[in-house]
Amino acid sequence: MDSVGKPLRHFLTLPDLTPDEARALLQRAAELRRQVRNGEYFEPLKNRTLGMIFEKSSTRTRVSFEVGMTQLGGHALFLSPRDTQLGRGEPVEDSARVLSRMVDAVMIRTFEQQKLERFARYARVPVINGLTDRFHPCQLLADMLTYQEHRGNIRGRTVAWIGDGNNVCHSYVNAARLFDFRLRIACPEGFRPDPAILAGAGDRCTLVREATAAAEGADLVVTDVWASMGKEREQEQRAQAFARFKVDGALMGCAARDALFMHCLPAHRGEEVTAAVIDGPQSVVWDEAENRLHAQKALLEFLLSD
Repeated sequence: MDSVGKPLRHFLTLPDLTPDEARALLQRAAELRRQVRNGEYFEPLKNRTLGMIFEKSSTRTRVSFEVGMTQLGGHALFLSPRDTQLGRGEPVEDSARVLSRMVDAVMIRTFEQQKLERFARYARVPVINGLTDRFHPCQLLADMLTYQEHRGNIRGRTVAWIGDGNNVCHSYVNAARLFDFRLRIACPEGFRPDPAILAGAGDRCTLVREATAAAEGADLVVTDVWASMGKEREQEQRAQAFARFKVDGALMGCAARDALFMHCLPAHRGEEVTAAVIDGPQSVVWDEAENRLHAQKALLEFLLSD
């Protein structure tokens, strides 16, 4: 049980939701987005507080969670390593115990998935994964909401992942199982997703060698930066390895005629994607970025509302 007597739920990876819960959450996010655009106020989290621990810097994650809590009537606290004892060596378990007595939920953006899971084990309030090196589940809620907004249910569709088999790719693998779509992944040798995570998705995921093979007939094409946060020293090496995995007009031409393009941002135009694609008519990256706010509001309501 959490601090108000609800069964305690965390959101550390996408499979923490059932398929029915995930679909309902997207529907609720669409309703909350419509309310905001209509100027309607809905404050189910009045006087509730979200603690936000950032060991990795962020634009979209911080702003979307902070604004989301404000719009829901609550409050968000930004905590960097400079602001907490966690950054000075306090055991994760102790920080979890202390913060659980003062806030109603905790969002953590950090490096190690293991640290997040340790924190959740000792917390008595919901813990949300704002990003780790292994998973980025909140991004996938926004992506699925964006696809639904533009094209309807993603069930049975084909998604192409082009690039690094990183944390967002891992969450796409989980999403393929949760939302029941086919995922083709094109990565250079040495940069493929974790086989154990792939195995969990069964036949919904396929690894291919060429970006064109992944994009062929796809309904959605997705990429990310070649060197994620913490990997910047590998930029030159990765630029060579990923040279054949750029999303450009020719690659989008292999996809379905009405295919969408997504990128979790920040993007490096001219590297993983051309300006013509990310700024072009098939790109929905700005809706995708905004939908972090609405999807996370639905998640916060799901985890915290009485």
